[in-house]
Amino acid sequence: CETFPLAIQLPFKGKVRWQDFDQDLYVGATVVRPGQDPYARNKFNQVESDKLRMDRAVPDTRHDQYVVPLSTRLIWLHTTVLVLKKSPPQLVKEIILVDDYSDNPEDGALLGKIEKVRVLRNDRREGLMRSRVRGADAATAPVLTFLDSHCECNDHWLGGRVAEDKTRVVSPIIDVINMDNFQYVGASADLKGGFDWNLVFKWDYMTLDQRRARQGNPIAPIKTPMIAGGLFVMDKEYFEQLGKYDMMMDVWGGENLEISFRVWQCGGSLEIIPCSRVGHVFRKQHPYTFPGGSGTVFASIQSRLEMKKRLGCKPFKWYLENVYPELRVPDHQDIAFGALQQGGNCLDTLGHFTDGVVGVYECHNAGGNQEWALTKDKSVKHMDLCLTVVDRTAGSLIRLQGCRENDSRQKWEQIESNSKLRHVGSNLCLDSRSARMGGLTVEVCSLSLNQQWKFTLNLQS
Repeated sequence: CETFPLAIQLPFKGKVRWQDFDQDLYVGATVVRPGQDPYARNKFNQVESDKLRMDRAVPDTRHDQYVVPLSTRLIWLHTTVLVLKKSPPQLVKEIILVDDYSDNPEDGALLGKIEKVRVLRNDRREGLMRSRVRGADAATAPVLTFLDSHCECNDHWLGGRVAEDKTRVVSPIIDVINMDNFQYVGASADLKGGFDWNLVFKWDYMTLDQRRARQGNPIAPIKTPMIAGGLFVMDKEYFEQLGKYDMMMDVWGGENLEISFRVWQCGGSLEIIPCSRVGHVFRKQHPYTFPGGSGTVFASIQSRLEMKKRLGCKPFKWYLENVYPELRVPDHQDIAFGALQQGGNCLDTLGHFTDGVVGVYECHNAGGNQEWALTKDKSVKHMDLCLTVVDRTAGSLIRLQGCRENDSRQKWEQIESNSKLRHVGSNLCLDSRSARMGGLTVEVCSLSLNQQWKFTLNLQS
C-alpha cells in the first residue's frame, strides 16, 4: 500500500513518548470494583478492556497479497497509542481528541501529556457532529482522519488515495472487536456500505459480477455507496468546501448517510481500501444519553438545501441510478417492504428459486435473499417470485413460484395490526414451526409466536 506525508513531525515540549505513558495509573482511576457491573459505564466489558495493554498486538487481517466521542479511558488510550504505533511518524502531525463534556475532565487532560496529542474539551454537550467539526477546524494538517474513540489501527492502515485526488473520501475495512472479550476478528473484504429504507446503515455483499471483476486484483479500492461514518480520511479543504457536517444535527446518528449522499451527489466519491484495516468495538447500547430525548434531534435542513444548490449537486435520483443501483426502490404498488422479521430471524429464500421452499435465517440487514414486498394486489414477492400456497391445507409447505396476477394461491393479507400474514380466502397463516424440518408452512391462524411477522417498512401503517 502506498503512503504519503500528511505533515512534518514537530517537537512537542513537555510531552512524553507514548511508550513512557503510565497506563496502570491512568486506568486505575476508574477500575471496576467487585460487585459493579462491568458494562455499566461504557456498554462493553470494561473488566476485559482494562486487562489489555495499550499497544497490544493486533492480528494482521489483510489479504495475503499485502506484505473518537470520549466514553472510556482505556479504549481512548488504545486508539491514541495504536495510531502512533502503527503510523510512520511523518504521517501524523497531531492527534486531536475532543472531549464532549465528559463526566471527568481529567480523562482527557492526562492523555494530553502524550506526544502529538492535543485535547479539546467542550464546555457543554455538543454531540458528535459539532465535536468533529471543532476538531477539524482546529487541525492544521492538510488531510483529516476521523476515528471513533473505540478503535484499534492495524498495520499499514494509512494510504495515499486522498493525495492523488482530494475529492476521494476513503474508509478502511472495519474489523470487529468483540465487546465482551475484546477478541479482534477480521471482517470480509467483499462488503460495501449501504442503507435500508428506514435509513439504517447496513453492509451489502458485492454482486457476483463485482466480485468476479476483482479476482485479478483483490486489493483494489472498492467504490461504496455509503461509509459507516466513524472511520474515514478526507482532504481538509474538500471537507470545508462540501460544508463540513450539518451543525444542526444533535448528539449522534444519521451523519454517515448525510455525508455519504453529499460526497457522491456533489462531485466526490467514496472508497473502501482493502489494504487498510481498523478494528472497532460494536456495542448494543449507547453509553450516553440523548438530552431531552432522541425525538428532539430533528432540525430544519433549509441551509443544507441552499448549500446543495450553491454547489450544483446532483439529485438523489441520480445517486440511486448511478451509485446504488442495487438498492430496490419501493414503488407505488408496495404496501410493505424490506425484511419480514420474526424475532432475530427473517424470512429467507435460502437461495432457492422456482418451486423451492422458504425458511428463516438470522437477519443480516443486507437485503438479498431476505428482501420482500407485499404489493397492493396482495402478493408477497421476492424479485419475480411469489409465496405460493400449493395445497390449501394446514401443514402444507409454502413454495416460491413465478408471480401471476390472478393466482388466488399467491394472495396474502396482513391482519392483527400488521403482525401476521394470512392467506386470502382461508384461515391459514404463514408459520415457522416446521422451519428446521424443511421449510415454512401455513397453519390455522392462532396466537402462536411462530406466526408473528413484521415488515421492516410498512408504507400504509
